[in-house]
Amino acid sequence: MALLNKHNSDPSQTYKMAINQFSGLTDDEFAEQYLSPKPRVNTETHTDMEAVPINADIDWTTKGMVSPVKNQGSCGSCWAFSAVGVLESWALSKGQTVNLSEQQLVDCSRKYGNEGCNGGFNYQGLAYVKDHGITTSSAYPYTAKTGSCKGDGGSFKIASVPTVRGCSNIAVAIQSRPIGVSADATNWSRYGSGIFNNCKNNLNHDILLVGMTSSYYKIKNSWGPSWGENGFIRLAPGDTCGICDDKSPWVQ
Repeated sequence: MALLNKHNSDPSQTYKMAINQFSGLTDDEFAEQYLSPKPRVNTETHTDMEAVPINADIDWTTKGMVSPVKNQGSCGSCWAFSAVGVLESWALSKGQTVNLSEQQLVDCSRKYGNEGCNGGFNYQGLAYVKDHGITTSSAYPYTAKTGSCKGDGGSFKIASVPTVRGCSNIAVAIQSRPIGVSADATNWSRYGSGIFNNCKNNLNHDILLVGMTSSYYKIKNSWGPSWGENGFIRLAPGDTCGICDDKSPWVQ
């Protein structure tokens, strides 16, 4: 409380801290339970979206293109929630409302390099869906634990998983649809509201980029709607929290 009150009374700060479900955890406990450190991925950048004009502002939550905020629980499965967020946004763009199974990715995509509750990559989860399809969360419910695969496949299928990397390419891609991104969320546990800028770029969390303006990125998180701004966080523009450093996927 002393830390929170000192921070929130400082007029130079661009964001507010808040009491939430993480307040009883030490920083180490928070990182161990909710984050998944991951190495940087230095791979070819795809720029399929370069021809799309950049608008001044974009917020897909106001356009019916973002599914409700979910909660990963104390399982390092953020990558699966990011991947499913990409899929559900794509479905909404096609006029379909779906609630897809993060647990299927947690249990079944380990051959693609993911490690269930011990971490993974959103684009590797999407690669699994491209090859096998995915089912609904009601057919394969979330348990917040790594389990044995109860069956590959599902009726929801995608054709390809393009990616971009770098701030300028992300700014172009977000004009067409929400995209999966990675960030350093080490200091996010106390976030309450405002534009966050207190982070480095040691990537350890996958989320969904749902909009941006000249002042901030708008991010959908997977820690439930009681965290942050109804489950969202705004990040300062630029490579804040390393958001531009990893491959950022969407689907076609």
